[in-house]
Amino acid sequence: LMFFARWEMGAPWDSHGIEGTARWMRRVWTLFTDRPEDKPLGSPETLKVLRRKVHQTLKRVTHDFENFEFNTIISSLMELLNEMYRAREAGAVGTPEWDEATEIYLKMLAPVAPHISEELWTNQLGKPYSIHQQMWPAVDEEAAKEDVIELPVQINGKVRDRITIPADADEETIKSAALASEVVQKYLDGKEPKKVIVAKGRLVSLVV
Repeated sequence: LMFFARWEMGAPWDSHGIEGTARWMRRVWTLFTDRPEDKPLGSPETLKVLRRKVHQTLKRVTHDFENFEFNTIISSLMELLNEMYRAREAGAVGTPEWDEATEIYLKMLAPVAPHISEELWTNQLGKPYSIHQQMWPAVDEEAAKEDVIELPVQINGKVRDRITIPADADEETIKSAALASEVVQKYLDGKEPKKVIVAKGRLVSLVV
């Protein structure tokens, strides 16, 4: 029921709906109990992406618990599980980043799936009893930051393109990237824009 809708809305019980949750729990169990094949340790980029996803998810889940948004908590945990499987295949197991990811994942999972979380915490990770007595993990804001962001580019109020830029790009760099876009140049058709407005982190708007 937590996954179907916001808690205050409620939802009718549907026995078929449990199938998706059961699959998720099986995938969680498999991730923590199956020994992966020996692989070279993951690249720095693989580990960075994993850690970023973990802390982005932790930030979102922390907010959602405070607001009783259980359905989005569960979807966030499912999404992070997919990333952890990708990282495992890329050789992340055995690294400090992987150990951090598994601990944080179970701490986030514990309030919604208490029994499997306790079992995996004590018997697979070898942590002291009980997971439900552990401190909630802290978000590493630096780790959660994106290296690049995507911004829509509007021309006369209509989105015509999207540009990918460094997350810390300054206003001039953003303007230059927008004006260098082939799609934008096609719409400008040789004209100089009268105004270029940068709403940092949100969009670029050109007035022709």
